Amino acid sequence: MVLEATMIVCDNSEYMRNGDYTPSRWEAQSDAVNMVFSAKTNANPESSVGLMSMSGKGPEVRCTLTTDFGKILAALHDAKMYGESQLSTGIQIAQLVLKHRQNKLQRQRIIVFVGSPIREDEAALVKLAKKLKKNNIAVDFINFGEEQENTTKLDAFIAAVDKGAEDEDMKSHLVTIPPGPHLLSDMLISSPILGGGEGGGMGGAGGSGGGGGGDFEFGVDPTLDPELAMALRMSLQEEQARQEAEDKTKRDSEQKDKEGGEGSGSGEQPKKDDEDDRSGDGKHPSAGDAMIVEEANKMDTSK
Repeated sequence: MVLEATMIVCDNSEYMRNGDYTPSRWEAQSDAVNMVFSAKTNANPESSVGLMSMSGKGPEVRCTLTTDFGKILAALHDAKMYGESQLSTGIQIAQLVLKHRQNKLQRQRIIVFVGSPIREDEAALVKLAKKLKKNNIAVDFINFGEEQENTTKLDAFIAAVDKGAEDEDMKSHLVTIPPGPHLLSDMLISSPILGGGEGGGMGGAGGSGGGGGGDFEFGVDPTLDPELAMALRMSLQEEQARQEAEDKTKRDSEQKDKEGGEGSGSGEQPKKDDEDDRSGDGKHPSAGDAMIVEEANKMDTSK
């Protein structure tokens, strides 16, 4: 899998208090952040993920690039919801964090959760996108909450940052998720951001349904429930081993029956030969024995 350094930029503005997503925009975003971290680190253990917020007094790096899930959880817990989002500034700071990554072999990616209106105009966003493209940084957007207002601007950003990109692993994506009873994290499972879909955008991601786990083995996403996925995999392996053992026993039994049949057929003739051999032991005298007896009688008569 791709070796990446990923900065997650979360939205902690006042808009995240809204309850149009289950259970709220902030809680839905937190669950999705956890899932993205697990997906990236499970895909490649050497990949690292960082976290920052883009609202309040200003964008703030909450956690530098790490493979420690506990640090991400602690950073999410410490984040407070207030102020308005500053998208452009947040992305630029994320770019600086990626620039100073320790492993230069890691590809660079920024994943931005946008759950509030974007204040920047489209021209400023396109200019920023071209700068990111020049620095080989891919950008993914999870557009939710204010999707009707933000989609046009984000489409223009993705088109600029993705222009001429040939490497599929460095494609940028836009996933737009409208409100509904579904979980934000469930909708991301089948999205191209986590490798579950094709193409550079999913404008109608809400229509994909909540059962995005259909593309996973056993229908269970191992990043969401690793214990269940492991139990199902072990159960399958045990069943396969049991069937192989039964097949081997059956083959061995058939082979023994076949060998036994051949042995009984070849043993009848030797038994008959043995009887013939035993027939010369005295029960049926041979011609030579009869001549000896006759000569002995003649000698007795001459005397």
